[in-house]
Amino acid sequence: MKKSISLALSSLALDLGSGGLAAQDHLPILQYHHVGEKTPFSTSVTPAQFQEHMDYLDDAGFQVVDLAKALSDIKQGIALPEKSVAITFDDAYLNIYQSGFPILKEKGFPFTIFINTQPVRQKNKNFLSWDNMREMQRSGASFANHTDSHPYMLRLVKKENPEAWQKRMRKEIDYVETRLIAELGESPNMLAYPYGESNAWLRQYLKQIDMIGFGQQSGVVNGDSDFSNLPRFPASGPYAKLGGLKTKLASLPMPLVSFQNGGDFANEDAVSLDMEFKTGKYRLKELACYVSGQGQAKLQWSSATKVKVVAEQAFKYGRGRINCTMPSTKSGQYHWFSNVWIRAKAKQAYLN
Repeated sequence: MKKSISLALSSLALDLGSGGLAAQDHLPILQYHHVGEKTPFSTSVTPAQFQEHMDYLDDAGFQVVDLAKALSDIKQGIALPEKSVAITFDDAYLNIYQSGFPILKEKGFPFTIFINTQPVRQKNKNFLSWDNMREMQRSGASFANHTDSHPYMLRLVKKENPEAWQKRMRKEIDYVETRLIAELGESPNMLAYPYGESNAWLRQYLKQIDMIGFGQQSGVVNGDSDFSNLPRFPASGPYAKLGGLKTKLASLPMPLVSFQNGGDFANEDAVSLDMEFKTGKYRLKELACYVSGQGQAKLQWSSATKVKVVAEQAFKYGRGRINCTMPSTKSGQYHWFSNVWIRAKAKQAYLN
């Protein structure tokens, strides 16, 4: 089913003899955690749901691609096969091996697991072993960095200053890279931030060490994306229904020149998001943005291509987001963009 195809982005189609296969310059990435019946709902798909998702990808002709290779191609301007998608898991849960891997192996789908190594090192019975990982690696799995202890990366520990925090974060990341290479012989140089939380220093650090970073905001990757904080679509819990997944898989990047979010942290004021769109034939007036827990946001257009997206109220504590979608000129597809903020409780010390 899978084809290995490299195309210049300027090419619109490739003649395969019996027809044409259009090129794709973007990549939707699915994010899973648990594959289980009795695991936390918000981060789980049941084995039956996961089978349904993978069957749909297979039956609908999606090209499941290796994540690291696909991102390398996008950065180099090499197009992907039409209907490309990548599959990822966060955390080193054993149920991925028990219930997800047999399905992926049968389909021949590559996938990436972002592992936190502390429970692996401690031989926690609910987490993967290095032997499990080596077995999966032989069938197309890749393993990447999810830090050692899976911390809230932006929270300071007691009496910690910014310099000590930076040292701790480098250790969290560097240790996993060392173990991946020692145990599996390679690392794709990719990090998924625990809980999707990052700040400017972390993103800059990843750029310095040539590492790609992933958040937990929704959206589609293309050449304009910030490769220190790439989006992924959650596919577990409330997002596991196949209908919603189909919409996400057909999504396109939002055609943005730039956006400004006022920083990574929210406070007692309502957040806003300034977006500037590329010129072109887009359905800008059909843009719709929604604030988590609040409903539809206000849109304040200052020009034909510039808009301020305004929440009605301040976020509650924790993570809050604004999701924006815009219908494509092609029926059934949507451009998609999401931004996440953190609002810390007064007793919690965060580094912004």
